[in-house]
Formats: sequence, structure tokens, C-alpha cells
Amino acid sequence: MKTSRNPDWSEWDAPTERWLLSGFRREGAKRSMLLELAARIVFPTVLVLSIYLLFAGHDRAGGGFSGGLVAGQAFVLRYLAGGRMDDSAIVSMRPPVLIGTGLTLATSAALLPLAFGGAPLQSAIYKLALPAIGEVKFVSSLVLDSGVYLLIVGVVLDLLRTLGSGIESDADAAARGQP
Repeated sequence: MKTSRNPDWSEWDAPTERWLLSGFRREGAKRSMLLELAARIVFPTVLVLSIYLLFAGHDRAGGGFSGGLVAGQAFVLRYLAGGRMDDSAIVSMRPPVLIGTGLTLATSAALLPLAFGGAPLQSAIYKLALPAIGEVKFVSSLVLDSGVYLLIVGVVLDLLRTLGSGIESDADAAARGQP
């Protein structure tokens, strides 16, 4: 069965061939196939690396911060490849909700030891023996690091949303020839 196609479109520009969620909205000259391909391949890998940094560094200082920065870089790469609509389609929560959740988690984890007679930011280690897995260790500072992680990711997404929309509107106005 033969379908009619617009001769001006290349195979990459066809609306059925979308690498990113909003990639089909850009014209062929404004798109970078290499950047879209790199974002498609690297984005999940970088997010897994950021989660690893969060969990590996939870009993040392900076696990949530470094993991959040790495995840933020993944979202910046995704923004560069797909634009503002692509980042908002990936994350279902609005950035202020992520910021508020992260700030609440971090603050409550920092102040909760005071309720039990401990010092602020005091950490506790809980060990659990599971039959198939073995011994699992949970450090309470993971809650603080998770809050910091969400806070950093929320701030990066909010910056991309607010600053990026201004950049995109300026670029669209320049493309139309308006000052």
C-alpha cells in the first residue's frame, strides 16, 4: 500500500517518527538529529546514575545534592533537545510541588531527631535481615538526601520553565522578524 507524502519532508521530519515528545513541532532546520538521539539514549542512563549517587552517598555527605545536580543536567539536555513542552511532559508534577515536597522532607528529617531527644541532623542506622536478599541497611539521612534531591530537581525544572519560556518566545519573535 502506497501512501502520499509531502516531498518537502525528510524521513526524519515525518510526524510518525518522533524521538522526543515535542520534537515533531520543530521544523527540520531548527532540529538537531544528533542532539535528539543523544538525549534519547543518555537521559535514562543519567537518571539512573543520579539515583545511584543518591543511594550510594546517603551515609556520606552530599548524596542528594550531587544526585540532584546530575538529574538536573539530564533535564537540561532533554530541554535542549525537545524544548519546554518535552520537559513538562516527562515530569507530571509541577516544579513548585517538587520544591515544596523536597523542602518538607529535608526539614522534617533534620528536625525529627529533636522529638526523640537527639541533635538536629542526627542520623540513625536500621538493619533488617531479609531471607532472599540478606541484610539491608537503611540510614535515616536518606530521607534528608531525598528531600535535597527533589529540591534541586524542582529548582532546575522551574528555571527551565521560567527562563526557557522567555528564550523560546524571543527566538520565535526573531524568526517572525519582530523585535
